[in-house]
Amino acid sequence: MKIFSERLRELRLSAGLSQQEVSEKLGIRQQSYARYENGKGEPNLETLTEIATIFDVSADYLLGLSQF
Repeated sequence: MKIFSERLRELRLSAGLSQQEVSEKLGIRQQSYARYENGKGEPNLETLTEIATIFDVSADYLLGLSQF
């Protein structure tokens, strides 16, 4: 899911957070989070929801189903 990884990275950088900081908020390892940004892994539904909450966006936006 290229769009997911691109949007995830853009949101993290816009928020001024490191991968480590986001992974700590999610309660996962930094390596797992890095796989999301590199397009080599996908979060489960619970983690996707938490990511959307952290960045105050919809899951649809993260998945490329909406522009907002």
